[in-house]
Amino acid sequence: MNGTPQPADGPARPPARTEDTDRSDPGYRAWLKEAVRKVQADANRSADTHLLRFPLPEHWGVDLYLKDESTHPTGSLKHRLARSLFLYGLCNGWIRPGRPVVEASSGSTAVSEAYFAQLIGVPFIAVMPRTTSPEKCRLIEFHGGRCHFVDDPRTMYDAAAALAERTGGHYVDQFTYAERATDWRGNNNIAESVFQQLRRERHPVPAWIVATAGTGGTSATIGRYARYLQYDTRLCVADPENSCFFAGWRDHDPTATSDRPSRIEGIGRPRMEPSFLPGVVDRMMKVPDAATVAAVRILERAIGRKAGGSTGTGLWSALRIVGEMLAAGTPGSVVTLICDGGDRYLDRYYSDAWLAREGLDIQPHTLALDTFLATGRWPW
Repeated sequence: MNGTPQPADGPARPPARTEDTDRSDPGYRAWLKEAVRKVQADANRSADTHLLRFPLPEHWGVDLYLKDESTHPTGSLKHRLARSLFLYGLCNGWIRPGRPVVEASSGSTAVSEAYFAQLIGVPFIAVMPRTTSPEKCRLIEFHGGRCHFVDDPRTMYDAAAALAERTGGHYVDQFTYAERATDWRGNNNIAESVFQQLRRERHPVPAWIVATAGTGGTSATIGRYARYLQYDTRLCVADPENSCFFAGWRDHDPTATSDRPSRIEGIGRPRMEPSFLPGVVDRMMKVPDAATVAAVRILERAIGRKAGGSTGTGLWSALRIVGEMLAAGTPGSVVTLICDGGDRYLDRYYSDAWLAREGLDIQPHTLALDTFLATGRWPW
C-alpha cells in the first residue's frame, strides 16, 4: 500500500487538489481567439456611420442631425448591439463552437446577430412574432439564420430560453444584457461617435439627443456617456403606442406592462425590460403611430432617404424639441437616429393600404410638420 486511504466501497481516489484546475481546451481557445478577432475586425471596418444634417433654416440657430445607422453591414443600429452581445458572450464563455446562438427578436437584432453567427461559424435561431416583416425574415435567412415563429409576442422570451436549453445553445437575451454588453465609457460606441463628429459644428455639444427604446441599450449608452464626460446634453426617449416604457418611466413603475404589441417594429415593449434604465433618461415623449409614419415620409421628402418606423418616432420628438428651443430663443443642436432603412417596411409605413387597415390617419400630423418647417412654430 502506498499510504493513500482506501474507501470502503471502491479503489483509491486521487487526493483532492487545492490549486486551480486548468479546464481550458487548446482547440476551444484557438477557436475563441479567432472568433473574437473576426468580430473585432468587423468593428474596424464598419464601426462609424455618417452624421447627416436635416435641412432647417440657418437663421433659426438650431441644427438637427441624424446619425445614420442604416449604413452598417446589416443595415441598422442593431449591428452595434449584436457585435457587443457576441463579444460579451464569447468572452464570458457562453458562445461555444458548433452550438446554436438563440435570440428573441422582432427582426433587426436578429438580422445582425445572424450576420455575426455566420461570421464565426455557429448556427443561429431567431425566435420572433409571426407578424415580423417578410423582408426581415429574408435577411435573417440570407445571413444563414433560421426563424422560429411564435403567435404571442409575449412568449418570445420563454420560447427562446427553452429552445437554447433544448439544443445546448446560448440564449443571447438582448433585453437583459444590452446595457451591460456595450462599453458606455467609450471605445467607439454610438455616443462617442456622435460627439466626435460634432466637434467642428457651430453647436458641438448637443442640447438634446433623442433615442427610441427596444432593449434600452442605446439610450443607456448615450445617457451614461454624456454624464460620464460631464456634458450638459440631455437625453429624450421617444416611445410609440402600445409600449409600456413611457408609463413605467413616468410613474416610476418597474412592473408596467402593455397588453398590445407595438406597431413600430424594433421599439416599444410590453414590459419594462431589464436593459432599459429609466434613471439615465431626462425626458420621455409618447408619440402616436400616425405621427411616426408622417415623420418618416417627411424625412424622405427632406433628404431623399427612406427610413424605418423607429426613425420617425425619434424624428417627430426631435422636431418638437427644435420647436421648443425656437420658441424659447435657445440656440443649439439636437441629434436623433436613422435606426434602419425603409426598404424593409415598404409594405407598412410607406403603404397607404397598411395605414387604412391599421386605422391610421397621418394627414393631421403631416400638416403639423409642414406648418412647423414652413413657419418655425410648432402648431400643437
